[in-house]
Amino acid sequence: MDTIFALATAQGKAGVSVIRISGARAWDAGLVFCSNLPSSHKAGLRNLTDLSGALIDQALVLPFEDRKSFTGEPVVEFHLHGSTAIASRIMELLGGVEGVRLAEPGEFTRRALENGKLDLAQVEGLADLIDAETEAQRKQAVRVLAGDLGRTAEIWRSDLIRAASLLEATIDFADEDVPVDVTPEVLELLDRSQSAINKEAEGVKTAERIRTGFEVAIIGAPNIGKSTLLNAIAGRDAAITSEYAGTTRDVIEVKLDLNGLAVTILDTAGLRETEDFVEKIGIDRALQRAKAADLRVFLKSSVNEKLPITPQTGDIEILGKADLFQSQSGMTVSGKTGNGVDNLVSVISTTLFERSASAGIATRERHRQALLSSVQYLNAAKDGLTLGPDHYDLVAEDMRSAIRALNSLIGHVDVENLLDEIFSSFCLGK
Repeated sequence: MDTIFALATAQGKAGVSVIRISGARAWDAGLVFCSNLPSSHKAGLRNLTDLSGALIDQALVLPFEDRKSFTGEPVVEFHLHGSTAIASRIMELLGGVEGVRLAEPGEFTRRALENGKLDLAQVEGLADLIDAETEAQRKQAVRVLAGDLGRTAEIWRSDLIRAASLLEATIDFADEDVPVDVTPEVLELLDRSQSAINKEAEGVKTAERIRTGFEVAIIGAPNIGKSTLLNAIAGRDAAITSEYAGTTRDVIEVKLDLNGLAVTILDTAGLRETEDFVEKIGIDRALQRAKAADLRVFLKSSVNEKLPITPQTGDIEILGKADLFQSQSGMTVSGKTGNGVDNLVSVISTTLFERSASAGIATRERHRQALLSSVQYLNAAKDGLTLGPDHYDLVAEDMRSAIRALNSLIGHVDVENLLDEIFSSFCLGK
């Protein structure tokens, strides 16, 4: 396998630039630039020179022995002064070393997976950690990267292996008198695992929203103050406002960090009957996005106003233009004066935080599908148990299939076709 290298820090001028080399020839490649390397896991100051002996930079050199690095291979890191010229010169010379080439995006992490330093779920957690923009996203990604999902899956897997082994022992001694009926213990193990796996699968949708961001749609009639409210929440003029109905034709999005949660606020076209073809398109889009949103804020002109779509649990109904309708009772807001905006944002944050409490460790649709697949096989196994010992061989196979589904969750089987897609999201040098 080739030895690879890449710039592990961002391109451009910086205080420090790090170039990482990984593979069987990493230490040899390091010795091209200096006469000796520090001991493994020890940083040492070295003069890095080119083939003619001319000084390129004075840098910290940090080597890692085989099996004791992030990738599981011998690794050398050069911690350089953050000059683009220095980094470019080092990489130019590295490209000329036999058996050494520039890494592909995500190749360092892929090698960590292949060498057993990370499981697939941890790889996904690392990608999410790099992309994290809010505190909730960071916390979630750190849990996955730390291996929480893999450890939880191993508990389920151990229980199912125990259940399968009990049944297979019964099958092996089918012609003899087996003194103990293993069915109650097997059923207990299956019920416990199935309940826990189901609960985790139910939390994936919420966990995925934490990872990708919640959507909150502001909807209501034309000229009720939706765009003005959006601007007030965003703290800038994100949407055009005017006294003319139908000003907003398309969905306008503003991304915010609400107390650690990634939230996109949607300003939608005013909902009304219209003959304007373009406005009709905007209204249709508004309804589609509103229905698909995680939370809807219905901005109304009166308490008894009929809503264009049926509110769902947790949706917020609020009176708009509070500066004009101060006599009305109920929760009110005015984007123009700012009255009630902080309260509305607080209600949105609280609602989304309450929903976030149901999030599990699994964070992706791939995880959910693997979990549901395991549950389906466990259902089949439980049904088979009720049919008696003649069906135990089929029950044992269903259990093995459930275990394989859990193995795919952490990348032990049946995921080769996913790897290129997953690693394509990584930057060069990670």
